[in-house]
Amino acid sequence: MPQLRFGKHAPKHDYRTLLFKNYLTAQLPSPPGSVDVLATVYDKLKISDPTKLFPIDGNDRWGDCTVAALAHAITIYNGKIGKKKIWAEKEVIKLYMHLAGGVDSGLNELDVLNYWQSHKVDGDKIFAFAKIDAKNHTHIKQAIQLFGGVYLGFQVQKNCIEEFNARKTWTPGPLTHDGHAVYAVAYDNNGVTMLTWGNTQKGTWAWWDECVDEAYAILPPEAKKNDFDQGFDFNQLKDDLAAVAN
Repeated sequence: MPQLRFGKHAPKHDYRTLLFKNYLTAQLPSPPGSVDVLATVYDKLKISDPTKLFPIDGNDRWGDCTVAALAHAITIYNGKIGKKKIWAEKEVIKLYMHLAGGVDSGLNELDVLNYWQSHKVDGDKIFAFAKIDAKNHTHIKQAIQLFGGVYLGFQVQKNCIEEFNARKTWTPGPLTHDGHAVYAVAYDNNGVTMLTWGNTQKGTWAWWDECVDEAYAILPPEAKKNDFDQGFDFNQLKDDLAAVAN
């Protein structure tokens, strides 16, 4: 088995960060019982092997999970509209080392998102991102439904890697001092499905409530020209982005 790494720092807070709840409109219905964005991507791309679409991106050697999760998000956004785009591992590591100042020290998710909103990364620059209350399951589900996934961070439970290697669902356990970043792409009544370490991984909602300490909806460039925005107030968000910039 490869040596797997973590690398997410504790959550960083900034009062200017937009809040997901502020942009949900009355037209947005309650989320369905289950959503599987990954199935849509598989169908569009005619590829159903997660190890090919979402490689490990160096996260077996470097603490670059915060950037690897964004690379997976880009594959999802493009896959939803039938475009195959997979970051090269060397590009993931290059961006990670740039943001980390050349030291394998891990990163804050908020710093990575702020950079991606201001700079093109492998040709992609996100439109915006918004913080979700991680304890609000309804909002987590709506973000997955609307935007294809949730960028999240969690405090690692004991035996996390062993359970991943054994293909076991993550459940609550004693917490360690490590943090990890992943990208959630599906949910049902039992829990969520995430992308990490070159594969998929399931976690129960009880695991989520115990371990997840930050979550973000990412609005990709495609959000304005595809059906990502139903039930989401883009005009208000653009006004708030302008206010923050000023």
